[in-house]
Amino acid sequence: MDTKINVNNESKKSVRVFIVDDHPFLREGLTMLISREPDLMICGESDNADDALKSIETLMPDVAIVDLSLQGRSGLHLIKDVSRKFPEMPTLVLSMLDEMVYAERALRAGARGYIMKQEATKKVITAIRDVMSGKLFVNPSVTSKIMHRLVSDGNIKHSCSIDLLSDRELETFKLTGNGLSTQQISKKMKVGVKTIETYRARIKSKLKFESSEELLQYAIQWVSRED
Repeated sequence: MDTKINVNNESKKSVRVFIVDDHPFLREGLTMLISREPDLMICGESDNADDALKSIETLMPDVAIVDLSLQGRSGLHLIKDVSRKFPEMPTLVLSMLDEMVYAERALRAGARGYIMKQEATKKVITAIRDVMSGKLFVNPSVTSKIMHRLVSDGNIKHSCSIDLLSDRELETFKLTGNGLSTQQISKKMKVGVKTIETYRARIKSKLKFESSEELLQYAIQWVSRED
């Protein structure tokens, strides 16, 4: 529940931006940065996906900035919901998660751009204006990776085999690496324990792990590199 709605008489003149991030200091910093621009304004903010979707349905902002790592449902699920309900509303990801792993997934979910948080102050204003004009905003390295996948023969090396995982499998893999038990992952992802067990079985198969212990060790190493 930390949802805030801002009312401004200039709303009809400015691009209305909604922020979804569970770090209050980051929301405050983005608000200060974006509000300096005469053609942009913050119309609301939220710290979780469920409250954010309700507020977006009410406020109908022009663009939403979404973090992928949220308490409860992930930002990726929020982007899918927004894309399905409001296909004309662009979403822009602002995340600490590696863009080489998550940017393509975010774009497939419906996002129009991806910015790493450490680059936010330099790029967020340009990114907002780009996605509002119908462009995509991603680093050239991400574009190159996507193009390479399109023209490849499908032989994916082990170094990028994490791309074989579905969004839900990747979320399970990441939470496993964070040390959560099956029951904890089940609760966080709001699915049954057997569903999580199924995801883990698929992960083992796709990444060619012989045991759950091998999966756990690799997941811990992968998460440590992400951090």
